[in-house]
Amino acid sequence: MENKKAIKLIDKILEDLEKTGINSDTLIEDLKNLREYALEEQIPLAVKVLRFTYEHIEENDSFLIPIPDDEPVDEDSELPENKDAKEPIQSLKYMISLMKSLKNKMNISDLREYRDALMAH
Repeated sequence: MENKKAIKLIDKILEDLEKTGINSDTLIEDLKNLREYALEEQIPLAVKVLRFTYEHIEENDSFLIPIPDDEPVDEDSELPENKDAKEPIQSLKYMISLMKSLKNKMNISDLREYRDALMAH
């Protein structure tokens, strides 16, 4: 996003996720505010993903969408011990960070995957 206030809000959301995890009340309000910036900038994909995200968090009290796969997972690679506990936060942080640079084609591609996964969930 281009708006400096939107970028500050993205940074605040990422910082809050790091500190307190998925705190539904604050997070949902921040996502709704960020969606307003996306509306102003006329970025339909971001508007839709943000709406689906806060609705998903309201329903599930968590973020159950995994980070989109870049490449096939190597079955021999070891997964972190507490992967399940951190995954919703890491995935949500990644999705929110994609909003910072919506001119990047990979970010748009990953946001589309998040949109599709949220719609399917």
